[in-house]
Amino acid sequence: MNQKFLLALFISACFFAACGDKERQQQLDEREQAIAKQEMDFATKAADYQSLIKMRDSLRSRKTETVAFQQWPEGIPGNWNSKTLCRESDCSDYVVGDQRSDTWVFEGDSTGIFMRVINKDKILRVYNAHVDSTGIRLHYKTDSTATRQVDISVVLDRAGNDLMKGTQTISVNNSCTAKFSVELTRNSNP
Repeated sequence: MNQKFLLALFISACFFAACGDKERQQQLDEREQAIAKQEMDFATKAADYQSLIKMRDSLRSRKTETVAFQQWPEGIPGNWNSKTLCRESDCSDYVVGDQRSDTWVFEGDSTGIFMRVINKDKILRVYNAHVDSTGIRLHYKTDSTATRQVDISVVLDRAGNDLMKGTQTISVNNSCTAKFSVELTRNSNP
């Protein structure tokens, strides 16, 4: 009988030890999940921090001529109706003959001059701008965190008081290029 008692006591001890192990295992699993979440949160914050560092470095590296306030020549600021037509493409997103019509708004403030593309009261993108004796150059590039890297360059020349013409070049993920002709006419309804 003594052996049966010891055997029952041993089995009971194993059972209680196993229950304790399950609780400890559950606590460890919960801790691991909490740590994994903290690591993900930290990685997100670290990526945001690195993005801010790159932006700061980019702003610091700009030349003083670029930072200096530049104004649009007379007759440029305001709303223009755009018509873009794809002339050449090796991108699947753009087909030769594709047309687009948007409103291009040429503006400036204390940070410099820029151009906004608006479609149905929604801002699609904002271009940095530069004007010199050769014409108007606009540039837009997605930030480094975007999954689809797009780089757009526009070169415009005045063709009259209410008309500008030029070209737009779009590069997607540095793997394909599409070229568009651009025609802008002054919007009579500002």
